[in-house]
Amino acid sequence: MKSPTEIYQAMIQPDHMQHYFISEASGIMEEGKEITWKFPEFKEEFQINVLQLIPDELIVFSWPGMKDHILEVKIALEAVTENTCIVSISEGEAEHNESGIAWLSNNSAGWANFLACLKAYLEFGINLRKGGFDFMSDL
Repeated sequence: MKSPTEIYQAMIQPDHMQHYFISEASGIMEEGKEITWKFPEFKEEFQINVLQLIPDELIVFSWPGMKDHILEVKIALEAVTENTCIVSISEGEAEHNESGIAWLSNNSAGWANFLACLKAYLEFGINLRKGGFDFMSDL
């Protein structure tokens, strides 16, 4: 169990994020700033535009979360007690068709994985993604 402050800091600081989400970042998340994220499983870089930050409560950014679409991600932190927090994530919308449903399914699984990896890192110091993409180094 972690406080909203600890969770918020783990989401905006690249030195934390590299232990559960990304492999590299060009900087800390700051409102109005554009940063670059790299992931171990992708060759391309992703441009992140930080739209709004409310410390310990809200992170809003846009990024290319869907092929050919820039999506807005909202991560809300709701304190339950001093050391517990509910994290809610929403990301854009997809068209109401077969490809949109497929994106929604993959996207929901991706953010669920993000939260599981965040929890493992913050509570136990475990990087669930470590080694998970080593097989791709030869691709």
